[in-house]
Amino acid sequence: MPNKLRLYMNHFHHVDSHLCITFNRTSHNILIRNFFKAVSRLGDGFFWYSLMALMLLIDQAQALLPVLHMIVAGFTGTIIYKWLKARTLRPRPFNVHQQISLRSIPLDQFSFPSGHTLHAVIFTLVAIHYYPMLSLGLIPFTILIGLSRPILGLHYPSDVLVGALIGILISLISFSII
Repeated sequence: MPNKLRLYMNHFHHVDSHLCITFNRTSHNILIRNFFKAVSRLGDGFFWYSLMALMLLIDQAQALLPVLHMIVAGFTGTIIYKWLKARTLRPRPFNVHQQISLRSIPLDQFSFPSGHTLHAVIFTLVAIHYYPMLSLGLIPFTILIGLSRPILGLHYPSDVLVGALIGILISLISFSII
């Protein structure tokens, strides 16, 4: 790797780590920690599955396309993020930095990219495509899921950013297909 690129990557990793440590320090406050643990837990899937069930309950047959779209896009996201995690093998921040406190149990071993953020972005973008009025609740919730990841010591900010970008990309491609 050329020296300039190595210097840039080292600087980027330093900034990413510093931001992660700064976010994670906020979790020393028990109210902040518990709030973001709850947000993260909802982002495990329960909220999204409940939303899909509610859409089907309220709109019945009209909700079939949006729900199937969310399922297929979410499944695609799962395949991509698991493939990336298996290739990059980036350790979670709490495994690398002693000053980062683990505040929630990770679902898997590796950090890059954030699957919670990736799925939150996919589900939000697809849901608001069909139900724009949901944007008032889903966009802030998705942002909170992204913030929860470094606050809880589970992801670097770059993991969250890349997860969001992949989620946007999958959503945009899915809109062009459907």
